[in-house]
Amino acid sequence: MSDRSPRVASRRPTTPGPSAAVPVPPAGEPAPRALTIREWPSAERPRERLRSLGAQALSSTELIALLLGSGGRSGSALDCARRVLDGSDGSLGRLAAAPVGSLMRVPGVGEARAVVVHAALELGRRMAFEARAAGAALRSPRDVVSAFAPRLQDLPVEEFHVAILDTQHRLERDVLVTRGLLDASLVHPREVFREAIAERAASVVLVHNHPSGDPTPSADDRAITQQLVSAGRLLDIPVHDHVIIGRGCYVSFVEAGLL
Repeated sequence: MSDRSPRVASRRPTTPGPSAAVPVPPAGEPAPRALTIREWPSAERPRERLRSLGAQALSSTELIALLLGSGGRSGSALDCARRVLDGSDGSLGRLAAAPVGSLMRVPGVGEARAVVVHAALELGRRMAFEARAAGAALRSPRDVVSAFAPRLQDLPVEEFHVAILDTQHRLERDVLVTRGLLDASLVHPREVFREAIAERAASVVLVHNHPSGDPTPSADDRAITQQLVSAGRLLDIPVHDHVIIGRGCYVSFVEAGLL
């Protein structure tokens, strides 16, 4: 028989997450200390992995940990990043839609870190919108939903947008008219069509979201739409549709026979 000791496979060092089971040490012995990220092998650290393999090779937790920068008394940056994602059930969309204050309540995340995370998520959302919208033709309600739903469906407040189209129904510009409670006094034809006139729009599509997730048009939604359609006729800038975006669903005024 060989007197060699059995080899133990090396494992990537980890820091236990909030739900990880940690053995209880015998009475009188100190608890085992989790390795900090700096104590990991260089090739296993998120920052070094991003440099050598690219950002796409990292998990969402690792990317958020890089935004947070460092850990603290509540654990490593990865521990903190796990708690951040757990707070949104692992959804980046829900995390981006949540207010900064909710992220600040996560242990280890202060105002500065919360703002950095939200800014990064917003940049990613804007880049995705640019990629979809650049030169995209909005010829049907589904085209409108594909372009706007990723940005609007998870927002905690209402936003009213005007999609300015050229003669080929291509999206020339997305104009945010108002953010907050939708009211006829806030969505005035002057505000809606000012940019459309400046851009020499051939037509426009109205788009807004319902934070409740139910896109059923309210009485105010119908009144605002009729007011803007009438103004568009006078200005020779037709309103092709008004699309209300809910969570995973939508209502088109054209498809519903309301326009």
